[in-house]
Amino acid sequence: MFAWMAWTLPVAVFFICIALMLLGMTVWEINSPTVERKGWLPIATTRGDRLFIGLLSAAYVNLAFVAVSEKMITWFGLEQEPSIWISFVASMLLIGLILRKG
Repeated sequence: MFAWMAWTLPVAVFFICIALMLLGMTVWEINSPTVERKGWLPIATTRGDRLFIGLLSAAYVNLAFVAVSEKMITWFGLEQEPSIWISFVASMLLIGLILRKG
């Protein structure tokens, strides 16, 4: 069923983190309903809205990294492609920033 996807450890960790975030946000929302607020995003958002925007942003960061990682070898004179963990950490930091300040 999942044979079409390259299930590496970073990919599995990424999806596990998403599942844990969704579970955590569900429990948090049940215990403490959210109120819309205006952060630096151009719209008033709830926690769920910010999580959704953060997850979309994280997906785009990872896709962009995968798209340019092979080119980074020639750009920076690397011996091999940079680790996918770099994009994982960057995407998790971006989600955290959007959830906190968005």
